[in-house]
Amino acid sequence: MNIYEIAKKAGVSIATVSRVINNNPNVRDETREKVEAAIREANYTVNDIARSLAVKATHTIGVMTSDVRDSYYANAIYTIEQEFRNLGYNVILCNTGRELKKKKKYLKVLLEKQVDGIILVGSVFKEPNDNSHIVDTAKKVPIVMLNSYIEGSNIYSIVCDDARASFNIVEYLHKRGHRHIRYIYDVDSFSGLAKIAGFKKGMSHFKLPIDENTLIHVKSGLEGGIEAVAALEAEGSPYTALVASEDLIAAGIIKGLRDIGKRIPQDVSVFGFNNSTIALCTYPELASVDNKVEDMARGAVKTLYAILNNQEVDRKKVVLPELILRDSCDYDIE
Repeated sequence: MNIYEIAKKAGVSIATVSRVINNNPNVRDETREKVEAAIREANYTVNDIARSLAVKATHTIGVMTSDVRDSYYANAIYTIEQEFRNLGYNVILCNTGRELKKKKKYLKVLLEKQVDGIILVGSVFKEPNDNSHIVDTAKKVPIVMLNSYIEGSNIYSIVCDDARASFNIVEYLHKRGHRHIRYIYDVDSFSGLAKIAGFKKGMSHFKLPIDENTLIHVKSGLEGGIEAVAALEAEGSPYTALVASEDLIAAGIIKGLRDIGKRIPQDVSVFGFNNSTIALCTYPELASVDNKVEDMARGAVKTLYAILNNQEVDRKKVVLPELILRDSCDYDIE
């Protein structure tokens, strides 16, 4: 048994275990008793656990993302690298793609490089079933997940409240008179599922019609948005507003609508997600959700740096999103 298992058994962080074994006074008596009880039950001495803390720091952080070309991930990675560089750390970047085999491979590579900690950028790193590869890695180094969450010892998360964002979009569109709203999405990731849940909650709350055709699953990127418009036209059901899970899909929607002669926002309003540069490149400019990716990235750095310095941190932090209103939704339905 090591310090991570002691922390899990006591229901505290490894930083708290460290404080207890080093007789730090900034620990509540109740917490200290739980940690000491876990140590006694494991038949460990303080010196045994202290030795498990004596890991040589390399001042190197591992960062994993699924696609470095994506502007959302790129902004997060840039911020993380800059912040850690200012703190005197080097950063190793791994571009994994979405294949589980590659994700596991790069976790192993980072451990071989003896990184001090790992940041996983993006919700695609949470698998729908088995996340034991992340849990096992966290037994060796702390892991911070950016916009995703997994329960486990030595795993920390900072997320945007994506469900609130999509609920707020429905609320805004409802106030402008929209009653036929569709949601276009590409992936069922942690973030993607939260967006869907918030959208459904909004539709239900405002008593708007929702059926098996309200949510449309498409491929990623521009093609996905164009594909969604084609599917809607083929279906023939009414729609006055389209909400996309990503700005690039929304840009494809705008292109698809314009190609068939639809006016935006007079005929159809369009809302995106991520508030990327793409939102300023469409015509009309795209309304979008600012999910505070740079704030989350800075928060991930702050969390990991605090852990590496044996400071107490919250397991999960939530960042609040903001709707950025632009011309693609600036129209009231009469």
